[in-house]
Amino acid sequence: MIRFLFKGLLRDRHRSLFPVIIVAVGVFLTTFLYSWMNGVINDMTDSSAKFDSGHLKVMTRAYSILANQLPNDLALTGIDKIMGTLNSEYPGYDWTARIKFGGLLDTPDENGETKSQAPAAGLGIDLLGKNSKEVERLNIRKAIVKGRIPQKPGEILISDEFAKRMDVGVNSKVTLLSTSSSGAMAVQNFIISGTVEFGITAMDRGAIIADVSDVQYALEMLNGAGEILGYSKDMFYNYKTADKMAAEFNKKYSKPEDKYSPIMLTLEDQNGLREYLHYVNVVIFFIIGVFLIAMSAVLLNAGLMSGIRRYGEVGIRLALGESKDQIYKSLLNESILIGIAGSIIGTAIGLALAYYMQEHGIDMSGQFKNSTLMVNNLIKAKISSTSYYIGFIPGLLATLLGTSLSGIQIFKRQTASLFKELES
Repeated sequence: MIRFLFKGLLRDRHRSLFPVIIVAVGVFLTTFLYSWMNGVINDMTDSSAKFDSGHLKVMTRAYSILANQLPNDLALTGIDKIMGTLNSEYPGYDWTARIKFGGLLDTPDENGETKSQAPAAGLGIDLLGKNSKEVERLNIRKAIVKGRIPQKPGEILISDEFAKRMDVGVNSKVTLLSTSSSGAMAVQNFIISGTVEFGITAMDRGAIIADVSDVQYALEMLNGAGEILGYSKDMFYNYKTADKMAAEFNKKYSKPEDKYSPIMLTLEDQNGLREYLHYVNVVIFFIIGVFLIAMSAVLLNAGLMSGIRRYGEVGIRLALGESKDQIYKSLLNESILIGIAGSIIGTAIGLALAYYMQEHGIDMSGQFKNSTLMVNNLIKAKISSTSYYIGFIPGLLATLLGTSLSGIQIFKRQTASLFKELES
């Protein structure tokens, strides 16, 4: 029976071509838009995890409340002991200490007087550690524009755009003016070993990257850190595992009455990411719903027009002994074949365009000029396993819904009327 219906659809293009095109277009848009939004989400979470939040983050309770203000006077102390505990109890994660800080970067002229000065956002990471994975994690080698990665204390990296704005280069001497953990003025000299460009506006606008030990010394934070970040060994974020670990850690070590006790937060607990991801899922559901309704409406209209044209065919089939139920089921089977065909075509085209956008992307640096989000300027699509079948949901449901509604007209018309149309 399926083979018979398939041949009928191939031979009567008036009955199948328009519905297949409609389904293919809707499925194409669904597949591509899902892959595009998946790419944006993936890039945002990946960049946020690497540069800001980690998969898990440990801070003091007080620091977590004012984290956007970089309150290093509320930072963790005795981090060697804390990291020892984390490494022993959660060996599946790589734990690393970081210090975020702000200040002014001053560059002197040949007379030692200030030549240029600009606000900077600093990040202290484990650059010089023998077993550190920070250089690979942040993809610093690839981000180097000029110079090299720091190889000894007192050397820093500076964003290339920032270096041009301050008119400094490799081997230039600069002075950091900041605030120590005790609230006093901190002054520390550095040498620029290289310039970097990450393709993230928030980092490229005015960032400096130094070894965490240098920052600890400059800000009077010996054996201290603002944050300890944890990354899964395979760099894959599992929210269920992360939620479970955070709950266990906080139950054991975090004390609500002690503002300096440590607290562990997951990636989704920071920067409103959990709410954002929930919002995106709602948007995706809404997009699929819109295409489902739109395609169903078009296919319903097409089904009604086709039904009118096919009343003669229905009359013949009734005359041959088929019941209305059998005819109705065959129409539904036809719609399934049309839905499958249109879905395959639409998915193939959607995946092809999504793959192109996954490889090349679109440069959105102009739109992110004043952004503080950790989002790559080159927005790409991301094909996941869901991309291969998500288009089939509206593709099949729309054709079934449209056919089921239009096919009801067969039951509304009297059998005698259908025979009469057969005679005419």
